[in-house]
Amino acid sequence: MQGKENSIKARNRLLASKVIKNLQSRKFEAYYCDNAKEAVEKALSFIPEHSSVSWGGSVTLEEIGLLNRVRQGSYMITDRDKAQTMEERYDLMRQSLLCDTYLTSFNAVSEDGILVNIDSVGNRTAAITFGPKSVIAIVGMNKVCKTAEDAVIRARTYAAPINVYRCSCSSSPFLHSPQKTPCLINGACGDCKTDDCICSYIVQTRMCKPAGRIKVILVGESLGF
Repeated sequence: MQGKENSIKARNRLLASKVIKNLQSRKFEAYYCDNAKEAVEKALSFIPEHSSVSWGGSVTLEEIGLLNRVRQGSYMITDRDKAQTMEERYDLMRQSLLCDTYLTSFNAVSEDGILVNIDSVGNRTAAITFGPKSVIAIVGMNKVCKTAEDAVIRARTYAAPINVYRCSCSSSPFLHSPQKTPCLINGACGDCKTDDCICSYIVQTRMCKPAGRIKVILVGESLGF
């Protein structure tokens, strides 16, 4: 088992070096951390105290503990999960577009440095493309794909179906609970147009403007979906 883990770590470091160079050529800031603990500390080092911080839905951010650390820190937080009504929740998501730092992940990234995200209502993809002064993305090496086309396929045929199932099982009164999407019924993307579809926006981020606004922290672990 130790030999397997060492082999995976060695491969991740080598591949990450290639991806980081390609991300940098597209004007992203890019970094590599061996594990989630290091990634959390790296992300926090980019967030000034007393600055405003928000985030979109992300299993990665939750599972690595970054959101808990931010909630415990000296930041001005816009947290949509504090909303009491759906209207308030949407207002908070709109406010997050003007925060100093926005935290997120990506559904996939190609080896040549193109970032891919799928979104249901567009709050996450909107914040990534414009609005917040700084975007910090934590991305597990399990999300690295050979090409941009492969990255879109991964997002649609792997990440989206799992997220649909996650939403359908949620007890949150505000989390959309899809019931009739093909991927919920049989686990495979049906390129649907149902009311429950969560693939409303499929965004490829291929350049960072202004340079350095988006910081990508690759992590040598399997994180999120």
